[in-house]
Amino acid sequence: MSREKIMNLPKAFLILCLLIFVGTETHAERLKDLAGIRGVRENQLIGYGLVVGLDGSGDQTTQTPFTVQSIISMMQQLGITLPPATSLQLKNVAAVMVTASLPAFAQPGQALDVTVSSIGNAKSLSGGTLVMTPLKGADNQVYAMAQGNVVVGGAGAAIAGSKAQINHLSVGLISAGATVERAVPSSIANGDTIQLELKTSDFSTATRVVSALNQRFGADTASALDGRVIKVRAPKDSDTRVSFIGDLENLDVTPAQTAAKVIINARTGSIVMNQAVTLDSCAVAHGNLQVIINTENKVSQPNALAGGQTETTQNADIQIKKEPGLVTLVKPGANLAEVVKALNSIGATPQDLLVILQAMKASGALHADLEII
Repeated sequence: MSREKIMNLPKAFLILCLLIFVGTETHAERLKDLAGIRGVRENQLIGYGLVVGLDGSGDQTTQTPFTVQSIISMMQQLGITLPPATSLQLKNVAAVMVTASLPAFAQPGQALDVTVSSIGNAKSLSGGTLVMTPLKGADNQVYAMAQGNVVVGGAGAAIAGSKAQINHLSVGLISAGATVERAVPSSIANGDTIQLELKTSDFSTATRVVSALNQRFGADTASALDGRVIKVRAPKDSDTRVSFIGDLENLDVTPAQTAAKVIINARTGSIVMNQAVTLDSCAVAHGNLQVIINTENKVSQPNALAGGQTETTQNADIQIKKEPGLVTLVKPGANLAEVVKALNSIGATPQDLLVILQAMKASGALHADLEII
């Protein structure tokens, strides 16, 4: 297809993305990349607060009454009582939600980064200051206090009356803006066992992890409870246990090969495959497109005295026809990547790809899980 024709195609045609990992060999990975330890996790914190000191870009109080109520409540806590009939017209204040992640083993006095997001109609939080805001966990307990100057990562420019803006000015960050006030109890030091949780459930990978642990640390060290959880015997002494977990996390394990999968983004036309996906013989007709895949098995058998092995190979004849053109590919083995490439070369739309792959999956010719996002 010429460059001119490519440039004239709709944008959706040009966003076809193929990430193909060809080959079935898997490599060893560190155990810390495959699994986590139960009880070692982050906890989400949230709080409601006020950002003050804005340059007229705060909430319009006539449309956000909760901002006025928050100001009155804060004034009362500071010992200032406003007359009942007072009507506040504030432009330099914005109501915000403050969020943070409390890492595992965080101790009182530790600093955390917080994100400040406007919940009203403030135009910008740039230059504002977050006043002291308690951050609570899921149990409604206060675990940190946040306060500080908000930094907004936005940029603006005006040229000949037009304006350009990058990023959202209603979201900002306060680096080290919160201080931990309460530690989350951890159960990792209790008992004589710890539990590993695989990030992806897989019985084969769980079996390989158990074998690697028992080979490294001795028999009966680890046992699989199911396809995700693995129980591991660990030393009771805290210092020895930390050293043991460090060695455990750096243990190399070869994970089992994952199932073949094809992910399609129907909006952009992107296609992602986690490995080479094979296809059986099939024929699909869609509109003025015809897709025909013929797979021929060829058996190579040596003579009785050769001492070799019988080998089977596949030759795939992929024909994709669109009037008046014809695309023919002959490759060793029917590969989905070749089908998609050929369809894209004749200008098939993302919707065409989606319908054709769905039809192949429904007929059983596509040997992969098909996920549409």
